[in-house]
Amino acid sequence: MSNTESLGPYSLSWPEGVFPLGGDALALGGFSTVKSGWRVCDLGTGSGALLLLLARRAEGLTLTGVDIDPLSAQIARENLAVNTLSGEIICGDLRTLSLPAGGFDLVVSNPPYFPVGSGTSAGPARSEEHCSLEELCSAASRLVKNGGRFALCHRPERLVDVLCALRAQSLEPKRLKLVSHSPAHPPFLLLAEAVKQGRPGLTIE
Repeated sequence: MSNTESLGPYSLSWPEGVFPLGGDALALGGFSTVKSGWRVCDLGTGSGALLLLLARRAEGLTLTGVDIDPLSAQIARENLAVNTLSGEIICGDLRTLSLPAGGFDLVVSNPPYFPVGSGTSAGPARSEEHCSLEELCSAASRLVKNGGRFALCHRPERLVDVLCALRAQSLEPKRLKLVSHSPAHPPFLLLAEAVKQGRPGLTIE
């Protein structure tokens, strides 16, 4: 059984077994800096939700998605096709991609949140068993051009890990936003955007 969600001019569908659309992806899709004509890569694209969310904000994007799961990659291709969007979806390990270095203006990711051995049982889509935060940032740094951007969402309790991993890969954190359900609740999500070889200076939104 498939689920379908409307994303402005586009529709997103996903079957059981493919990571569902959630608030994290919606928040990241609205937070990431994107401009018309940019080359965009989504690492761990799942159903392709982030590609659609970005495509509705800027025209003429060159869209690329990567996912290690064959079913997810196929669903992402179908979601691009049904919305008459051209793009490339690669089924493979983002740590060993053969995509050209510096080939993208923007890289985005809604990555696994929980490190191996954390004691949290969240399933393969939310565990770093197949890709650690450090490996994700390394891949993003290789793919994005100098002056290009990498945006991701993560758990607030891993804020220090995120900022350290970004800077270690020459991705300078430039924007940070914490998201909560209400002023009475602590943040449940962090959004961060870094610039490759950027100057120090972080804006907290």
